[in-house]
Amino acid sequence: MLHHVLLEVADLDRSAAFYDSMLAPLGWRRHFEQDQTIGWGIAKPVFFVSSKHDPAPGFGLLSFSALGIVAVKAAWENGVKSGGVSVADPGEQRSHGSGSYSAFLKDPDGYEIEITIGSD
Repeated sequence: MLHHVLLEVADLDRSAAFYDSMLAPLGWRRHFEQDQTIGWGIAKPVFFVSSKHDPAPGFGLLSFSALGIVAVKAAWENGVKSGGVSVADPGEQRSHGSGSYSAFLKDPDGYEIEITIGSD
């Protein structure tokens, strides 16, 4: 089981605005903000960004589960409006570990993000 994820970012305020906006439609909120680190989750923080070290994007893909098509679209749109770059518009897609409906974007530091409907 995955316990948590932490990404290093270049600008904590910029990344905080991006993830606040993108994660809100998925039901996530900030639970932690301390020592150059911010954490989001549903019931507790499981996803963190930090500005303690230099970012190093390019490691792979971070995928967030959505409850439906509307949430996928809203999270992707909010992410793009908040400084993210679209990689693939929301739509039916099949890839390893993904649900049947996904959208892809890069966050302001270049980390690749997927928003997907969890597969059964």
